[in-house]
Formats: sequence, C-alpha cells, structure tokens
Amino acid sequence: MPTTHANSRELLVVPFAAVGIGAIAEVGGKNASLGEMIRELAGQGVRVPGGFATTAAAYRQLLRSNDLRTPLQDLLQNLDADDLGALQAAGKAARNLLLNTTLPADLSEAILAAYRELATPEGVLPAVAVRSSATAEDLPDASFAGQQETFLNIQGEAALLQACRRCYASLFTDRAISYRQLNGFDHLEVALSIGVQRMVRSDLACAGVMFSIDTETGFRDAVLLTAAYGLGENVVQGAVNPDEVLIFKPTLEQGFAPILSKRLGSKAIRMVYGEAGITVTNEPVPEAECNRFALSDDECLTLARWACQIERHYSDKRGAPTPMDIEWAKDGLSGELFILQARPETVQSRQQQAVLRSWHLEPHQAQTLVSGRAIGASVSSGVARVIKDPGEISRFEAGDLLITERTDPDWEPILKRASGVVTDQGGRTCHAAIIAREMGITAIVGTGDGTQRIQDGDAITISCCEGDVGRVYRGNLPFSVTEQAIGDLPVTRTQILISVGNPEEAFNLAAIPCDGVGLARLEFIIANHIKVHPLALLQPERVADAEQRQQIARLTAGHTSPAEYYVDLLAQGMARIAAAFYPRPVILRFSDFKSNEYARLLGGAAFEPSEENPMLGWRGASRYYAPAFRAAFALECQALKRVRDAMGLTNVIPMVPFCRTPEEGDRVLAEMAGSGLVRGENGLEVYVMCELPSNVIAAEAFAERFDGFSIGSNDLTQLTLGLDRDSALVAELFDERHPTVKSMIRLAIQSAKRCGRKIGICGQAPSDYPDFARFLVEEGIDSISLNPDAVIATRLEVARIEASLA
Repeated sequence: MPTTHANSRELLVVPFAAVGIGAIAEVGGKNASLGEMIRELAGQGVRVPGGFATTAAAYRQLLRSNDLRTPLQDLLQNLDADDLGALQAAGKAARNLLLNTTLPADLSEAILAAYRELATPEGVLPAVAVRSSATAEDLPDASFAGQQETFLNIQGEAALLQACRRCYASLFTDRAISYRQLNGFDHLEVALSIGVQRMVRSDLACAGVMFSIDTETGFRDAVLLTAAYGLGENVVQGAVNPDEVLIFKPTLEQGFAPILSKRLGSKAIRMVYGEAGITVTNEPVPEAECNRFALSDDECLTLARWACQIERHYSDKRGAPTPMDIEWAKDGLSGELFILQARPETVQSRQQQAVLRSWHLEPHQAQTLVSGRAIGASVSSGVARVIKDPGEISRFEAGDLLITERTDPDWEPILKRASGVVTDQGGRTCHAAIIAREMGITAIVGTGDGTQRIQDGDAITISCCEGDVGRVYRGNLPFSVTEQAIGDLPVTRTQILISVGNPEEAFNLAAIPCDGVGLARLEFIIANHIKVHPLALLQPERVADAEQRQQIARLTAGHTSPAEYYVDLLAQGMARIAAAFYPRPVILRFSDFKSNEYARLLGGAAFEPSEENPMLGWRGASRYYAPAFRAAFALECQALKRVRDAMGLTNVIPMVPFCRTPEEGDRVLAEMAGSGLVRGENGLEVYVMCELPSNVIAAEAFAERFDGFSIGSNDLTQLTLGLDRDSALVAELFDERHPTVKSMIRLAIQSAKRCGRKIGICGQAPSDYPDFARFLVEEGIDSISLNPDAVIATRLEVARIEASLA
C-alpha cells in the first residue's frame, strides 16, 4: 500500500503498479516507466518484475529534516564543472552529506513495510535491485541513464536502507553534477526516487539490452538485441562482448521469424551473486558456453515482439514515434524472460535525415592494428592515448583518440575531448557506444586487445566506414566526407533503383531516396562473409590443404553443419538487404563468380577447372544445373527460400545471370523448383539478366519463362562488340554508347514492352553520361539501377529529361 507522511500526507513510497508514465515528477522516469509497463502491458504478456518506489517527496523530506539544501547549494551554485579538481571536491562533499545523514523514521518505516510485502509466504525477504531514478530522467529530450547508481542483490532490511542512502548520495556523483550543469538542470530541483525491484535470477541465465531501432544507422524497422551470461550490468557497462541479434520488425509482427543477423560474442565473464557479504562478483564463463548463443532464436523473437509492443505503447502515449532502449533478463530458475527497464532512445531517433553524410577511406596497404565492432560510419585520425583510468585526464589533449579497456560515465569528461574511442570490451549497446553516438565521435568497441596492440602516442586512423567491422590503421590516413542533400526529390516515371553489394551498408543506403534495389550481388557475401567455396563445405574430404581445412573448421564452428553455415550466412546477407528496402523490390542476382574467382575461395582450387577465358566459360546459369555444381546452387536456393518463407521478405526477386538460351532458363527454373522455389508460388517472380546478344534476339522466348529483364550493359557491350573488357589492348573500344550497343538495348526494351515484361538496366553509364540516360528514358526503360553516389543526381537528371519529353 502507498505510505504517506504523517503531517503533509505526501506519499513517501508507492508500488510500481500505482504509478504510470505521467508520474515522472514524483518517481522519476525509470520508475514511472516500470509502473506504466506493469499497468498497461502485463495484460499483453510483457513480464516486468514488481516492486516499489520512494517518491520525490521522500527525497525532499530527507533534505528538509537534515537541513541539507543550504550546504548543497553552497557547494554547487557557482561550481565550474569543467574544473575537474573543483568538480571532484564538490561531488565528494555533497555525497558525504547524504551518506552521513539519517533517513527520517517514517521514510525508513515506509521502505521496510513495502519491502516486507515482497516477502514469500514463508516470510523470506527477497533479493532486490535498488535503482536510482532522477525526476528529470528519461525525458524524450534528455537521458540521465547511468548518471546515478544501481545496487544489485540487496537482501535484508539493514542492507536495503544502506543501499537507499547510497542511491541518494549518487545524485551527486561527479558525472551527474556535470551532466545536469551541461543540460541546464537546477541541481536542487532534480529530486531522486529509488526503485526497489525483485531480482531476476539472470545470474543463473543471461541478460542484456535491446533497442527498437538500429543504433548505428537509425533504421527504425529493426530490433537490436544484445545478450551475455549473468546479470546485465556487464553488458550495460561494456565489460563483455555480447551476442548480437538483429530482427526485422514489420514481418515479425506478421508472424514470421525474421532474424536478419546473429553475431556470437565472446561473453568471457558473467556477473553472479557473491558470498560473504559481497553482493555481486564476476566469474569466467566456460569455453563451451562462450561458443554458443546465450538465447535461443525463439527467445530472441519473444523479446523483439515485446520491444515492438513497448515502442508502440510509448509512441501512442507521446503521439510520435518513440524508439526504445530496453533492459531485459532471463530467470535461470523459471526460464522466464523479463523486462527490467525501458526508456526512450535519445540519439538516433533525433537525427535529421535532410543530409546524408558519407565517409570515404582507401586504406591501401596500411597496417591494420586491431578490429572490432564499428559504431556509426565515421572516420577519425589522431594521436592514440592508451589510458587505464579516467583520472589520467591530464594526459589527454583535445582531438586525441582514447584507447581503453571499457568506459563508464566516469570517462565522460575525457570523451568530451576525444575525436574517437577504441575499447577492448563491449558491444553496440555498451556505454562507450552510446556516448560516442551522443557526442558524434568515432568508436570501435570489443577489439579484445586494442590496449595491447596500440601504443600510446601512435598516430592512428580509426575507420567505421567499411561495414560492421571497425578497423584501426597505423598512421594518419587521408579520408574524405561527402554530403548529399535529401530534400523533396521529384517523382519520376522511370524507377531509380540502387545497386548493393555489402549487406552491412544496406541500412545506411536505405536512407537514400530510391525505388528499391536493382542489383544485389551475392558475390560480396560469399567472398567476404562466408569465404569458403560451397562445394568445400559439402565435400570437405576433397580439400587437400590442411591449413585451409582448419580455417574452414574454425569458420563453421557453432553451426549444425558446414552446409548450414553457408545457408545461414547467405540468408542473413540476403535478408538484411531485403529488409532495408522492404517493401520495395530487391532484385537479387544469383552468384556470378567465374571459375578463377571461385578458385580463390577457401577450398575452391579442388573444385574449379582452369579456363583460358573464364569470362566466357563456366559461369552463371550453366553452373546451376551442372552435375558438378547443382548441389552448391541448391544452397543458394535454400537461403532464398528461408528469406522469403521463414522471414516473410517476399520483396526479393531472384535473377539468373548469363543465361545463354531459353532452354538453359528452363533447366535453371527446374533446379529452383526442386528446392521449393516455384515461379508464381507465394508471389515469386524470377528475372533474367539481358547481357548476351542471344538474350536480345530471343527476348520473346525468354519472356515466356521469366518475369523481367535487367540489362547488364558491361557484358552486353563486350559481347556485342566482340572485345574483352579486361584487356587493356582494346579498352578504348569499350563504349556502352556505341550505336550498335544502343541498337541492341533499344531492341531489348521494345521486345520486353511487347511481351508485357519489365526491363531495367544496371550499370554506371546512365550516371556518367546524361545523353545515355536520355536515350534510355526516351526508349521507355522501366528502371535504372545505379551506384549509391549517383542516385540523387540521376533522379534529378531523369526528372528533367521526362519533363522535357512531356
């Protein structure tokens, strides 16, 4: 029951279930949010541990009864928070005032009475988490997260009261004082509420953090989930490298299982209950547990559904989209999942998309010192400062790059000066990652041994513009930044599509105004993520090289089979591109490696012939039905079927490359059908590349078998003009604008139109040559697929051309 002050009748303690999000002024953002979820979302299946909160009135009574307002004001009113010595002295003095004070008797009684109501039927008092909740915390435009303290595994009345005193004192940590001053909050107007919440026994299972938005790109249709063993504090603090799982929200809510990517973290330590008066301690995790995911796929999907429910509820409350930052835990005794906290995300959700900023770096032969998880997509260079303790701030100059094991809020004065940060530990939801996003600095987390490999005083460049993996290079490398205005762009009859190779760039590229993906290449996924020849996974006994066999074994460890490794990674890459542009079409070209390129994959030499001219040899469609390769093609089909059927990403349109004859098309379609990909079923369309003269001449026959065409201007040019585009001797003759090539393209467009089939082009020529773009538009091409940097300019040019033709 709520407990009141005998004189003023102000509430001192309230159950979580008695408050909602409107009670931030009384119980702070953290506790108000817990009450809101218990009251509004428990009926929807979202589990939140119960408990109670002290109120702002209780805190103010504490100050009155001990005459603390005046001495606190004297300490803080003229404080220069940039003066580190003065800040530390004032903070210590303020905390001592609170630590040495006496809790008013009625407040102590109220806390203990509420605590006893949490006891078991046998009268056993539970272990609780004691969390600070400032009354200005978790507002839509200010996040006080981590500024005050949390105390875990508190059991017993005396221990609870002591933890409450420490919470009150943490309102005046150095970082909290600095943060309030920086954000214009009056120190004595911000009160502190304490949340006392039943502990979830995640020390026997796992816990973590999830965001209902992609934290790196601001892509709003994904849930990013991180998980590690033990209590969740290690994930929040960045003390471990957690598992990471990315889940697509739109088709999740349609009942599908759209896990776009999974990354196994090292999870080397876990926080558990301590003994002999120690509340919590860390212990090493056995290697076998480190090498498997902390959560099952079903558990990940359940948490992601809860994230969607929580985001939807808070968005409805605010009347605006409200991505959420959520802490969760799994109880190792009951196996149940719980939500521990939820607050509005305050970085990516406030980013303006009027300008698309891109960093470009060509590392060439620069030495890579270390790699980890890229936070954002920026690049920074400067002097490395390897620092173990935030007290070493005097060694740190503005613009230096911080190299440390991990950070917490005590590091924020240094991070304000830094142009970048590299940590040994942590994942995409750790403190260093969150603060780097807030401050707009480059960050790489979870390097493992960055503090050992990078020397203090080294000139280094840290790069996050190369995908999910961030790299630290030796030396100050030149880089550039480009900006593209994304305003109200004209709508064109001709679809402007984008070409994508790297799935890790897809969420960023989705911010570019386009009508979908005209060419998604599997070769990048296979070469850079899978790295192994598919037949080496299906027939490992044929790989003679022992070192390559070991590399393959390391890559496939943790998967149910080597073949499943291939399907899983390929499906994840496909799905990430499809999700980024959903529900817009994504034309995904089946693998089009030549034999010499396939041979360079791990184990590939055992399966590939030596061809004099691989460009005209065993490539594209001819591989897919060949007895020597059809099992490998079946893996591609399995991956695509998983993306469409299990994940619900039916916007993917497969495309067959280098299909020489209509009869060859029949054989490929039969192979696809044998793997469950039947043209016409579940809305499946299949396109074919138009890159051979035979595709143009026999266009009507191909149109009977396929739903659309994509002109590959490079191959069509070389085969129409009879030249090798890789040969420098005839390079000057290569020209997509040659009248003969244009005649072939015109004929292809006319034939496709006559047959009622869509036809587009993928290649650089329309963006390089405005006259070529005009030719395509005049001929009535349906779509033009471009490299990302050419999309906006080409859309504007196409709009001008269409207007002139109107």
